[in-house]
Amino acid sequence: MLPQQWASPCGNQCTHKYATLMQIPWRVFCKKGCDADGETWDECLSECEEICYKDPVLKDRQWSAYIDRSPGAANYSEECFHACVAGCGYKFEKCKEKVDEVRPSRPLPPKPVPVEKPQNPPATKPGEPAEDVPCTSA
Repeated sequence: MLPQQWASPCGNQCTHKYATLMQIPWRVFCKKGCDADGETWDECLSECEEICYKDPVLKDRQWSAYIDRSPGAANYSEECFHACVAGCGYKFEKCKEKVDEVRPSRPLPPKPVPVEKPQNPPATKPGEPAEDVPCTSA
């Protein structure tokens, strides 16, 4: 058996798509899409959402989402989802266009509201002491 035959064809496609060192986490999630238990395309996509987005681990305990092993940050979850969907696409032999148009059913988190910095007090002239600095030395 040759090394190329050790992995499934789906796993090999994930390895080629996410070949660089910085893409190893996405390669893993692509292969999770290949190995998903779903028998249909839609079931596979559902598993990708379950894998890639944080949910409470304990029912009715929202704080327990922090111990979920999903990527966490919104952009990482989305990247994970697309990698996993690529794996599902390889598994079910879907065309690239079909895979690229898939979007997660979860709403995107709201963009953070920019925080306004407080105005700096006017600077004193060089050599002029500020009003709250005593004139005597310690």
